[in-house]
Order: sequence, then structure tokens, then C-alpha cells
Amino acid sequence: MHHLTPFSRPIIFFLTGMLFLSSCSVSKRINKIARNNLFNDTVLADAHTGISVFDADANKLIYNYQADKYFVPASNTKIISLYAGMKYLKDSLVGLRYKETADTLFIVPAGDPSFLHPDFSSQPVFDFLKKQSKPIAITTNNWKAKALGEGWMWDDYNDAYMTERSPFPVYGNVIRWIQVRDSGSIAAMAREEAFIYSEPDISWKVNFSGDTAAQVFSVQRSLTENKFFITQGREINAERKVPFITNGLQSALQLLKDSLGKTIDSSTTIIQPDDIVHSQASDSLFKIMMYRSDNFYAEQVLLMAANEKLGIMDDRQMIQYLLNNELQGFPHTPRWADGSGLSRYNLFTPQDFIWILDKMKNEFGMQRLKTIFPTGGVGTLSNYYKKDTPFIYAKTGTMSGVLSLSGYLYTKTGKLLIFSVLVNNHRQPAWMIRKKIESFLDDLRVRY
Repeated sequence: MHHLTPFSRPIIFFLTGMLFLSSCSVSKRINKIARNNLFNDTVLADAHTGISVFDADANKLIYNYQADKYFVPASNTKIISLYAGMKYLKDSLVGLRYKETADTLFIVPAGDPSFLHPDFSSQPVFDFLKKQSKPIAITTNNWKAKALGEGWMWDDYNDAYMTERSPFPVYGNVIRWIQVRDSGSIAAMAREEAFIYSEPDISWKVNFSGDTAAQVFSVQRSLTENKFFITQGREINAERKVPFITNGLQSALQLLKDSLGKTIDSSTTIIQPDDIVHSQASDSLFKIMMYRSDNFYAEQVLLMAANEKLGIMDDRQMIQYLLNNELQGFPHTPRWADGSGLSRYNLFTPQDFIWILDKMKNEFGMQRLKTIFPTGGVGTLSNYYKKDTPFIYAKTGTMSGVLSLSGYLYTKTGKLLIFSVLVNNHRQPAWMIRKKIESFLDDLRVRY
């Protein structure tokens, strides 16, 4: 045991003081960088901004600006959903579970969004169903969620970024409407011969507008039913993705009848499945979710994680379970409303994102995270951080008045920083704020 002498104590106090001064010096230096690139700029003058920066190598927070304040994070919420998916979905997604009896194949869905999705050419679940000779019945007793998330904007229902959630998604729960015409045909260019079709092919109601003056191809779904109103545009090729009303399992069964060439019935039978059909490598879905900031994938990932951990697809129960268990260490208790960040009810602090990102690094490793998070020049960062890439791995978040970016940053000297920049209540074009944040992080990368 070492004893302090009258001489050693002042030395320790001196060293502690030097450490404090060094820490203050770093914070002041970063604050200067922030002011030069963000706070003193008119673009962000009227906005509500929070920043936190964590030195992962030194294991300490090195800068905070309003980092304990709550912000609407938009799609940065997907970071927490990603954690849930990486924690509970293992290497391969569960496509479905099943039990075979003497006369029926009973299926229990798992919420897998990759089924018949054009992102995935390999479809093990479809192949499994296609080869069955017995009648197939699907039971959704494990579905406890709603089609739309808490706090979603009702009038976004026609946009592909607000696709409905469901227990057994098909085709990503959207209809792709495609307009093509022969650019070499005078008649086609005069609009008479535009060819419009859907993928998948549907038997639902479709009305075509007689408007001949429209410049842009458009598709509008009815608010309350799968009825579509289509107006031709002057484009040679155009595509619109429109969410369909899932009606629980009903729409999926209608579409599957044509795709499989057989009827699948719904069932209320409670069964204990014996076996599993896996679909895709989990990280392949996670990567698309983060690169594209796919709301539908994020929502289904959270529901799939709930199904694996709790035995039911219930986002509310899963959120509460995580906050009471694996995520109870959040520095500030968040208000977590959905899986994608579509809801403005979500409230997190910059320090919350520092904490979850550090936790993910420690649990899953940076090598794996580097394959899932977008880096400069790709995905949602395709127009940013291109110089000397890759050095940043981060998730964007954007909605009206909201812009966020949280992730990992390697400095010029090789240090790993974890950062979160959240901006709310701005009135400027999003690209202008993204450029300001890029300047801040580039400067931080060089100077720290």
C-alpha cells in the first residue's frame, strides 16, 4: 500500500489540475471550431443546436454544447432500432416459423420485410411456400402492433417513406407504378401510347385521369381503400412507389394468391411451431436500412426483434423492455416512439446518442459497424465527406425543421471520436446545414 507524503500530495493535485486544464483546453478548442463553422453562421443563428463529442480512445467526453437538451432526432432513431436488431436477430433473419400437421401447413410470420422485396433476389421463404403441396394457413396471433406508428403524419400516407407495418409484408408493402413509352415513336411522344403497369400486378381498382396537360406522372391512393388514381406524365420513363393498405393480413394474402399460384388462408389457430425458414443475412438488411434510411425496414426490424425476444410483434412493449433493460443506461431518459424516426414524439439528447453508439462499438465491434453505417460518398452521405474517405461512419436524420448526424469519426491522427450533432427548428434548406456540419466535422478531424 502506498502512503501519501507531504510532498507527494501536492504533486498529485498538480497532475490532476494539469489534466483538468488539458480537458478544458480541448473543450475550448472544439468550441472555437463549432463557433467558426456553426454558431456564428446565419444559417444556424435561429436554430436549436446540440453537440456532443466523445473520445473513444480516452473514454471521455471532450465537448458538450446543449448536449443534455432534448431534440427530435428524425432518422437518428434508426440507430437504436439497429441496436435492437443486432442484439436479437442473430446472423440470419427469421422468415417464418411453421408446424406441419397431417393435412395443413401452419405458418407463423416473423415480420420479415425482405419477402418478395426487389432488394433481394434470393427468396428462400417464397421457394419454401411454392413447393408445398398441403393447404397453407397463416396465423397472426403474435401481431400486436398497428399499421401506422405513434405520431406519424396522416397526410403522408401516399408517400413510400410512410409504408404501413404488417405481420407478413409482401413486396415491401408498396405497389410500384411504372410508366414507359417508346421515345422513337411520334405517337408515343404525343402521349397516346404511354404504357402504365404495376409491380406486382394487382386486381384493385384503378382510375386513369383524362388530364392531357400534366407534365409529371403521378399516382394517388385513396385514403381509406386500395384504389389508385393515375395521371400520365410526359416522361419517357417514370416510376412511383405507393404504399398499399395492408388490412392486417388481407392484402398480403390477395397478392400472394397470384404470386404463388395458390391460396393461403388465415387462421386463428394457436400453434407451437416446430421449425424455422430463414431468409436473408441480417446485416444485409441492416446495411440497406442505414444506407437508404429505410423507414419500413427500421420499423420491421424493431418488430422482428420484439418477436424474437418477447414472442410478439409489439413495438411499444419492445421499446419499454429495452429502456428497462439493455438501454437503461441512457444518460437522459428518452421519449422513444417508433422504430424509424418518423414520429416527432421521439426525443433524445446528443449524449444519449454518444452512449448508444459507444455501447454498440463495445458490443458489436467497429469492423462490423463499418459495414453497416454509411460512409462518405455512399448512401445518405453520397454528396458529403468525400475527401480522404472513408473516415466517417454515421447516420443522417432529416425532416422539416430537423437535421441530425450521429456516428463515428476517425481523426487525422487516427483517434476514434463518437459524435452527435442535432439541429431542430431551422428554416434553411437542409443541404446548407449539412454543409455546415460537414465543415465542423472536417475541421474537428484535422485539429483534434
